[in-house]
Amino acid sequence: MAEFTLPKNSKVTKGNIFKAEENVKNTRKFLVYRYDPNDDANPRVETYELDLDQCGPMVLDALIKIKADCDPSLSFRRSCREGICGSCSHNINGVNTLACTLPIKDLKGDIKIYPLPHMNVVKDLVVDLTEFYEGYASVEPWLKTTSEAPEGTERLQTKEDQEKIDKPSACILCACCSTACPSYWWNGDKYLGPAALLASYRWLQDSRDEAKEERLKELNDSSKLYKCHTIMNCSLACPKDLNPGQAIAEIKKMIATQDLND
Repeated sequence: MAEFTLPKNSKVTKGNIFKAEENVKNTRKFLVYRYDPNDDANPRVETYELDLDQCGPMVLDALIKIKADCDPSLSFRRSCREGICGSCSHNINGVNTLACTLPIKDLKGDIKIYPLPHMNVVKDLVVDLTEFYEGYASVEPWLKTTSEAPEGTERLQTKEDQEKIDKPSACILCACCSTACPSYWWNGDKYLGPAALLASYRWLQDSRDEAKEERLKELNDSSKLYKCHTIMNCSLACPKDLNPGQAIAEIKKMIATQDLND
């Protein structure tokens, strides 16, 4: 019988336990993934017991408190604290989400905080998003036109046309969707992933854009688009309630119903 084991340096070990002060009653345990590629130590999960009466209500508040009071070496990204910038995306209790908008009280038991799945870890909860942003840039997410710009005004569109792009425009590039997608895990160098394809769909839907055929030709590729197998993890993971899976299906329909021959 075949036996498979992880390489020695990839096995996650138990780390230190930071206990709350004595006589503190309202506590929760936070199990946080720690890894520094600059040393030879294995990844580890360290346990931090926090006094919730001295902590803000969100998971991000707990991470900030851990860094401030327990271990200043902990690394994670954060910025707006309002679910707008997408910086604090992590895998929390097995779900990709934003730490700043997830209330601690909504989670049961010990809270497990890991980096986004299947991404190279820069340090602790910080992952390398280079490939993710390269995929996004490759769909050329900006208005492309060939006609002359109107004089004295911007390019206008109707309210109905604007409503078509309202939802896909709300993507904050947190990467929760793409890193929840098994197809993206194994083909991230070829498959654009849900976030990039949602961005492409946003411009395909924009009535002011004049490069629809060009964009569809570029997407009509066995890897860039068709590595999507409609698993729909992306739509379940999106913290902004967007639907990348449906957007990808709509792109496939556009290609199927248009003559893209040169």
